[in-house]
Amino acid sequence: MADKVPEGYATERDPETNDFIFQQTMYRIKDPKVSLDFYSRILGMRLLKQLDYPEAKFSLYFMGYVEESSIPKTEPERTSWLFQQPATLELTHNHGTESDPEFKGYHNGNSEPRGFGHIGLSVDNVDKTCERFERLGVKFQKKPNDGKMKGIAFIVDPDGYWIEILSSRKMTQLVK
Repeated sequence: MADKVPEGYATERDPETNDFIFQQTMYRIKDPKVSLDFYSRILGMRLLKQLDYPEAKFSLYFMGYVEESSIPKTEPERTSWLFQQPATLELTHNHGTESDPEFKGYHNGNSEPRGFGHIGLSVDNVDKTCERFERLGVKFQKKPNDGKMKGIAFIVDPDGYWIEILSSRKMTQLVK
């Protein structure tokens, strides 16, 4: 923790929050085929669970970094297990957006009005990871040696959301 406690920070954790975890971030996606390919093949995430709501015309795809063998095969164990996993990514598809020529996509939070910024992935070697991304045709917002913050990169997913690529070892040099 920093030497000086930031204003507004509660230094004592309320015991009633001891079982809370940060479980998910949700992105709205245009086309699940494209997004699932990106998050599974390019980023190596696994599909933890898919939930379809045809009457409401949407589907949810929960992605994350876990070993395949740890994912329960039966219900309701799999659903219960899913919602105990930290840091999952929920991809929400509103049916029809993938084939609607009028659909312009979702706001990624990085243009006006600014809001949400990005998610981040920690990798062993940013340069090698980004070389792989380049070979795979991934779009970059910032390459590792661009700008003032050397050693981190930002890639862009199929819906325009930014993903920071960082290494814990490099971050110790960047953050002083």
